[in-house]
Amino acid sequence: MNNNHFEIRPLRLRRAGLRVMQAAALALMMALVMPARAADERAVKSKTSPTYPEIAKRMRISGAVRLSVTVDPDGKVTDVQPLSGNGVLSTAAEESVRRWRFAPGPGASTLEVVINFALP
Repeated sequence: MNNNHFEIRPLRLRRAGLRVMQAAALALMMALVMPARAADERAVKSKTSPTYPEIAKRMRISGAVRLSVTVDPDGKVTDVQPLSGNGVLSTAAEESVRRWRFAPGPGASTLEVVINFALP
């Protein structure tokens, strides 16, 4: 009977260790998926829609463009860097976002903006 007790205990320890590792992995994934960006969020006061590039229309190129946008304390866009997306669409998205105005804030901030291009 003592032998049985010792065989079950390591199994319980393994299960408990597995649960702890699963919880740690879940916490790490949530931390990566939900970045702390609340301080960088700013309301858009005015924005212009991008012009769909004619070459992209002819080539039937569509998709999303992700941009990193730096905004000064007054709400003016000071820098735009492409993060992902087609190069032709990215140029049009950058030109458009440079004309956007954001709500004033306590300091400069960097935001991520996604512009979607869909063919009519």
